[in-house]
Amino acid sequence: MNEFIAKLKHGLIVSCQAEEGDPFNHPDMMAKFAKAAQLGGAVGIRTQGIENIKAVRRAVDLPLIGIIDGQYENGWICVTPDHKDIEQIIGAGADIVALDVTPRKRPNGLDGIEFFDEVRDRYNIPLIADIATFEEGVRAAEMGADGIATTLSGYTDYTMKFSPDAPDFVLIEQLSRGVKVPVLAEGRIWTPEQSKESLMRGAYAVVVGTAITRPRVMAKKFVDVMSSKIN
Repeated sequence: MNEFIAKLKHGLIVSCQAEEGDPFNHPDMMAKFAKAAQLGGAVGIRTQGIENIKAVRRAVDLPLIGIIDGQYENGWICVTPDHKDIEQIIGAGADIVALDVTPRKRPNGLDGIEFFDEVRDRYNIPLIADIATFEEGVRAAEMGADGIATTLSGYTDYTMKFSPDAPDFVLIEQLSRGVKVPVLAEGRIWTPEQSKESLMRGAYAVVVGTAITRPRVMAKKFVDVMSSKIN
């Protein structure tokens, strides 16, 4: 097992990202989130964008998972769309690259499986396969992924049925039993209790983003629930 992935075992990986228009959407802020996460006991960081990766790399010495967000034709996010993105992520100092390994056709004309196959052959860096279903996870593991992340469950047109309020525990457990590589639980993890449950279901590590690093989104969740109780 890769040394960086080995350091993630049974730990918390904090995803430091912000959307356009968010007051925290700046590399310096992402670096501060990452440093705070390290001080709180996180074992790894996941972040998006070259400048954010560089800033986080300077701030912490934890294993760093890098991604670049692109977009499919229908508007859905495509994680790390092309080879130039892989090269930039590596050059920025990431230890691990995560990429979308769903069968959807990417902007570069390849589907996720074809693209992953090229990336696996071309780059000597640990790869995390972001997937949405059990079948996709198994296929990615067979193709040489160093880890599988449930990141895209609920975030594809064919998995939208899942609740936005809870992780896909069934997928986490199925993959943990069905593949021999580490499974990272990611997506819709809102509480420490859900993180612990993910580990109990077999997850190798847990990735939490919005609940920790997106105060605007969390504030809105509180406001929405409070307003519904009053009205």
